[in-house]
Amino acid sequence: MATQILMPALSPTMEEGTLAKWLVKEGDTVSSGDILAEIETDKATMEFEAVDEGVVGKILVAEGTSGVKVNDPIAVMLDEGEDASAAEATKAPKAAPAPETPKAESAPKAKAAAAAPAPAAPQSTDGKRIFASPLARRIAADKGIDLSSLSGSGPKGRIVKADVEAAQGGAKAAAPAAQSTATTASAPAMQQPSASAIAKMYEGRAYEEIELNGMRKTIAARLTEAKQTIPHFYLRRSVKLDALMKFRSQLNKQLEGRGVKLSVNDFIIKACALALQAVPDANAVWAGDRVFKMKASDVAVAVAIEGGLFTPVLQDAESKSLSALSAEMKDLAKRARDRKLAPHEYQGGSFAISNLGMMGVENFDAVINPPHGAILAVGAGIKTPVVNDAGEIEVATVMSMTLSVDHRVIDGALGADLLKSICENLENPMLMLA
Repeated sequence: MATQILMPALSPTMEEGTLAKWLVKEGDTVSSGDILAEIETDKATMEFEAVDEGVVGKILVAEGTSGVKVNDPIAVMLDEGEDASAAEATKAPKAAPAPETPKAESAPKAKAAAAAPAPAAPQSTDGKRIFASPLARRIAADKGIDLSSLSGSGPKGRIVKADVEAAQGGAKAAAPAAQSTATTASAPAMQQPSASAIAKMYEGRAYEEIELNGMRKTIAARLTEAKQTIPHFYLRRSVKLDALMKFRSQLNKQLEGRGVKLSVNDFIIKACALALQAVPDANAVWAGDRVFKMKASDVAVAVAIEGGLFTPVLQDAESKSLSALSAEMKDLAKRARDRKLAPHEYQGGSFAISNLGMMGVENFDAVINPPHGAILAVGAGIKTPVVNDAGEIEVATVMSMTLSVDHRVIDGALGADLLKSICENLENPMLMLA
């Protein structure tokens, strides 16, 4: 029986994507797990695998096509020995269901169904393979749900996102309704002038119009949400870096033979990870109607790339050595710039670091990346006259830091304790090795 292959939801925020490259052609025989295509999401380029064996009967979307909506048919898969005319027969019925649902409801349904064609590899206790989408598997893993206990509603009984969410109970169902009400109530205040209205303001002036790509749309949406919904407050402290700079220089000389070179940012990551363990109540995220207090220090670090940024996450950073953190950060940053990160590498974490010090910025305030509880903005180390403990003036390298805090998760005194712990770690770097 001919089966449609749909545009998958390869990340929770993906609504459309670009079919960058087909790795198969019509008539090719494929097995489960074979790579069918490369798809550009709002964040990265990812491989799309076949979930079933069969023959590629018809490619419906040419490679290089952008703006392909999640759940749109992109190809038709035939069973072995099935005639190619079956591929044509499967194309027509897909258009019929579209008008039946109002536009306002189409997006969530598309997201739920979109995961259907994606790959699956887990097995049940009796050894049979369980077919589930990557998004469904990620959600199930996060929530501790056993996929073998679920019945799939997707094609051929495949488990999709909606099945996993339904297994969590009715709590999630109430959230969209509440969110919809809140959005409706606040809509008038959030309206922005249209592009045509803005264009009229600059009529007669030369400018270049730049279309937003998926990444910029996601950044715009998430940071607008963050500034409108998160009650930010800011804590500022300066830290003396002279002891750290001396200690770093000594370590780098000793590690030179291993090809390791530690950066100041590596020490900052370690300092934050240890501080989150020292002040465990601040190692938390906002979860709508509750707070999740995290056990490990999973620290996200902002990485600038062309046209946007990523925040790859270093998991269990408190238990890793400085050299391990340095190597992992370099690898994540390189793959972020190449847009080769997998979603699980830039999602999650409870705390983030944004360092503009290497660009000469002395201080700034960063926007919290939800659902994180806080983000540390790091400025440049500046030679500054300071008064030492003996009351004498001396020159020290001083770095300014600003902690942006979500007041729903962390109160002022708790945030101050966290920032104090970060500063103590940086000013006494040898303690981070104890």
